[in-house]
Amino acid sequence: MAGKILINITPEQTRVALIDTNDQLSELYIERKKGVSLVGNVYKGKVVKILPGMQSAFVDIGLEKAAFLHAADVLSGFDYTLFGEDLEESVPINLPIEDMLQEGEEVFVQVSKDTIGTKGARVTSYITLPGRYLVLMPGVEHIGVSRKILEEDERTRLKDLVSKEKPKNFGFIIRTASEGCTEEEIKKDIEYLMLLWDNIQKKKEKVHSPNILYSDLDLALRSVRDLLGHEIDKLIIDSKEAFKKVVDFVNTYFPKLISKIELYEGAEPIFDAFGIELEIPKALGKRVWLKSGGYIVLDQTEALTSIDVNTGKYVGKASLEDTIFKTNIEAVKEIAYQIMLRNLGGIIIIDFIDMEKEENRKKLFSVFQEAMCKDRAKCTILEVSELGLIQMTRKRVRESLQRILCEPCQYCDGKGFIKSPTTVCYEIFMELRRIGLTQKNCKIMISANPHVADLIYDDEREGIEAIERECGFKIIVKADKTFHQEYYEVVTL
Repeated sequence: MAGKILINITPEQTRVALIDTNDQLSELYIERKKGVSLVGNVYKGKVVKILPGMQSAFVDIGLEKAAFLHAADVLSGFDYTLFGEDLEESVPINLPIEDMLQEGEEVFVQVSKDTIGTKGARVTSYITLPGRYLVLMPGVEHIGVSRKILEEDERTRLKDLVSKEKPKNFGFIIRTASEGCTEEEIKKDIEYLMLLWDNIQKKKEKVHSPNILYSDLDLALRSVRDLLGHEIDKLIIDSKEAFKKVVDFVNTYFPKLISKIELYEGAEPIFDAFGIELEIPKALGKRVWLKSGGYIVLDQTEALTSIDVNTGKYVGKASLEDTIFKTNIEAVKEIAYQIMLRNLGGIIIIDFIDMEKEENRKKLFSVFQEAMCKDRAKCTILEVSELGLIQMTRKRVRESLQRILCEPCQYCDGKGFIKSPTTVCYEIFMELRRIGLTQKNCKIMISANPHVADLIYDDEREGIEAIERECGFKIIVKADKTFHQEYYEVVTL
């Protein structure tokens, strides 16, 4: 059974679910009207600040925060993985940022990474424009081929086709989707990309900075362009308006795919009908159970994501080493799945259960590498360490699923935990003793969360009575349901 792409469109947002050949949700993309991704957009910007110590510059491209431009992205910033391709080479050239840019200078840049957390967008001065089969690289005499095209004859054929058709001073990345395509399809893609580039150049000459020159396709059309491959049987969309737009787009640029486009007309919402709606909350959970009874725990922080593997309820039937190995192997596949589904990026540390045998560690690493082969994002994976850790990095272009759908808890301020009633109770006692240093024989009102108030009345009653005797206080404790558990008021009446 081939995979599917499901597209759910509402006035507020577009959601795209990629269903694999086992009918399992494997990737989820969400684009909201108020938070549209800027990746791929091209701007005419102005350098507002140069930081020689960081070898970077800040560029005003018309957003709330200035974009970040690193020196490496001025000369060599070919992001071959921006559109899911994994190419063989990238040659960095190093010059000081202050020798390349000046404050107030106008620059031509493209967003390579969205605003993530508190960081502004990241930009590069090397423009890459994606088509269905190729990615255009203006000003570069280079032809690269995706590593996912394995047959050497096919790689050579495609390179020859592009070499024959490409204009001078332009380079191309041959995308995975180009495998098996005809000369006419390659030619048509080149023509489309060159027309796009000409339009950008014309607009560049007419507008002042900061200004947008090119905006990438919306999520629905990007899904057609980037995801609709040989392994996808159907693309099903639930909006008549968007369906017509997709059909027109496909008929114009890749008519061979038109039979795969389908309009969903069921009474039940599309994500409900295919069981996707129920899967989304699971992708936000901290703990994921394995079939054996083991489980993994995922923690996202600002700097990295840590993933911990535990045997849980699984006790095995043979030796301890065998139990641990089986749990780890089962966890590997689930971890790879969760990384892609949740779109985890940056540094990822996976803490597997310690294994004694070196051969088991090697097998684990091999299985994990194989499981991550399906990933469209660029990954670098280090071998299992003696501590049982796998360290890896994964290209982070957009926010993770959790950060799109969630925000830090206002109750715990994003810590993931709050002070216990006992801790808050003792803080109140310390506050009372501070007051007692300057005031005696007065009436005091304590307002606190009911959990804290109950604790003062019951288990900590002796403590409050001791302070009353020590300071001559008459203390009244009031429970207030509106109070955060960590918040309290101590008022002298």
